[in-house]
Amino acid sequence: MNIVITGASSGVGFEAVLELVLSNKHKIIALARSEKKLAKLLEIARGLNPECKLYPIAFDIVHDDYDGLLQFIASQFDNRVDVLINNAGTLINKPFEELGESDFVEMLQSNFIGHVRITQSLLPLMGPDSHIVNIGSMGGFQGSAKFPGLSAYSASKAALHTFTECLAQELTEKQIKVNCLALGSAQTEMLEKAFPGYQSPVMAFEMGKYIADFSLTGHKFFNGKIIPVAMSNP
Repeated sequence: MNIVITGASSGVGFEAVLELVLSNKHKIIALARSEKKLAKLLEIARGLNPECKLYPIAFDIVHDDYDGLLQFIASQFDNRVDVLINNAGTLINKPFEELGESDFVEMLQSNFIGHVRITQSLLPLMGPDSHIVNIGSMGGFQGSAKFPGLSAYSASKAALHTFTECLAQELTEKQIKVNCLALGSAQTEMLEKAFPGYQSPVMAFEMGKYIADFSLTGHKFFNGKIIPVAMSNP
């Protein structure tokens, strides 16, 4: 399969890429802003599978121009993307009274608008049986426990969840499936930022493996679903 994943330089995105490179069946374009971290990803991936077809690209899905990226993807992937994993994102942990409008703008850009941009850009390369996987959060899942300091983050993830449901309906005739994994905690840098000192029962590599497996097979069972993936609260 031809796979594009964002937010690949750390956390569950990093681990999902490593899981995907274990098979020689896939070509993977891994996007993130940090060239240094992407270089480390490629080094580890080649250690796991020297023949892996992994192409790391430093790219900001919110602010960078897509023309060059699309030309590269089209040339490497023969004008076909099978899986898009929208994993990029960030987190602000700050009491609501201290949040500025710019904080909400940053969260919406990083956790929602960036995914809208890359999804629109790649849709012309996606055909029947393609799968778009949005990585959401239990923080934006309706009815889940909410926590102080995360209102901007959780609101941005809720937007991504609703976008998933709407887009799945719009792409029905094209037979492109769209799902969202509302992740609970996994032991990552982002978790430490949100809940300092908390230890998750789920390791980052375990969640990364789940994301990788779901991206390859989840569209056979789900479409337009927001699927909670959580062992604990948070």
